[in-house]
Amino acid sequence: MASISKLISISILVFSIALSILLFYLMSELPKEQKKKMVDEMVSQLINFVLFMWAGKVLLNLSVFITDPMAILAYPGDSGAFYAAVLFSGLLLSYKVKRGHLEGLAVGRAFVHLYLSAAFLYEFIQYTWNDQIYSLRSLILLAILLGVFTYLNGRMATGKLLGILLTVWTFGMAVLLTIQPYVTVFGYMIKPWFLLLFFAANLLLLILQHRKEGRYGWN
Repeated sequence: MASISKLISISILVFSIALSILLFYLMSELPKEQKKKMVDEMVSQLINFVLFMWAGKVLLNLSVFITDPMAILAYPGDSGAFYAAVLFSGLLLSYKVKRGHLEGLAVGRAFVHLYLSAAFLYEFIQYTWNDQIYSLRSLILLAILLGVFTYLNGRMATGKLLGILLTVWTFGMAVLLTIQPYVTVFGYMIKPWFLLLFFAANLLLLILQHRKEGRYGWN
């Protein structure tokens, strides 16, 4: 039963992400070629994320995997595999940005747009269809973030916008942790230490980007 529930959750996640990518393509003001390139990149990174989750699941359960591979491979990854995939994906994106294969702020803006839209759809379905009571508070937080992103996108420099969204998201998730037993991202439980590390890592990236610009302030 638990496995069926997890598979349903994954199906909802896939639907939410697919619809969000479609909305991004239809609503983005980028030129057609740039939109296509950004969508291709997002799909590529999502595939990498899934592969990284499988790799993380194996690494975190290596002893069991050696003796009984199907005991690990037959079931979806847990939060540990999710954390590993976030780490590996972050390192890969950082490498590609450093090598000049990607423009960091443009990719960051696209992925923030994708995450906010997909997470909102996911939590909405979980709340309305599966009666997940804690999803309502996540919906409120995501609605605020979507509103901020929609209003300030194009009116504010990308780096500053990402910094604001990151701060609000981290603070909001921390508040939710104090008023309910747990918080999740796409069904995966988020621990306080992960929030802190995620905030610190992204803040460091934004500072490095600021220094690269060669002037005071965000760009």
